[in-house]
Amino acid sequence: MRIGKQDNALTAIATSDAETITVRGYDLCDDLIGKIDFSDYFWLLVIGEKPTTAQRRMLDACLVAIAEHGLVPSVQAARMTLAAGPDAWQGAMAAGLLGMGSVVAGSSEQAGRYLVEVLEDAGEGDIEQAARKSVEALKAQRKKVPGLGHPQHSSGDPRANRLLEIADELGVSGRHIAALRALGKVAPEVMDRPLPINVSGAIPATILDAGWPVEALKAVPLLARTAGLSAHLFEEAQRSIGFIMSHQADQAIAYDGKTSKKTA
Repeated sequence: MRIGKQDNALTAIATSDAETITVRGYDLCDDLIGKIDFSDYFWLLVIGEKPTTAQRRMLDACLVAIAEHGLVPSVQAARMTLAAGPDAWQGAMAAGLLGMGSVVAGSSEQAGRYLVEVLEDAGEGDIEQAARKSVEALKAQRKKVPGLGHPQHSSGDPRANRLLEIADELGVSGRHIAALRALGKVAPEVMDRPLPINVSGAIPATILDAGWPVEALKAVPLLARTAGLSAHLFEEAQRSIGFIMSHQADQAIAYDGKTSKKTA
């Protein structure tokens, strides 16, 4: 049974024959291995062109900013999975990556798409006015503002502040960062509470202004957290805390279901 279109059997990423391996038009062995940094290669793989110096530095900054943030849920899932299956690094890594959704790490994509919406509504007009209108609509719907607020860094996310500084220094700051800063200005007034720009807002704003496609936004935190998860899984293999976390969860959560006749 045919499902979907069947007339586009093409790829522009890589090919190989008996003598060569070609990636994005470059000979892998002669042109890339030992001659290109991984961040440049990541950009080349996804976009099809090598990044400029400013693009590479912005990507590097975003990857470093989001790679590690302690024992967040995705890390706990990965470590407990490895504790239960010490030979299954791939399964533990997958568990951690699958835990990156709209609340943790994967929220960068949500914030990036929201910035695009604000800019589309603004058109050639005033970005701050469009931002205020959008936040007011979110308030009426009792929804959060993507890319703003943080439970721990309530006075300002230092990672976000640094990423925005770097974007300014590199000269890549554009309309996405302008939209984010406009949101950061009007949202606290509209919502009547502190809502600093967070790293999930700064990453898409800076990387989109650097030229990264919005459709591939999720790739950035996924790649970054893979590095962080690798560190946690290596440590878990050396000195396991997976079952300790599991036990602590069991101790912290009280049972409030029905009781059996035996325990009543």
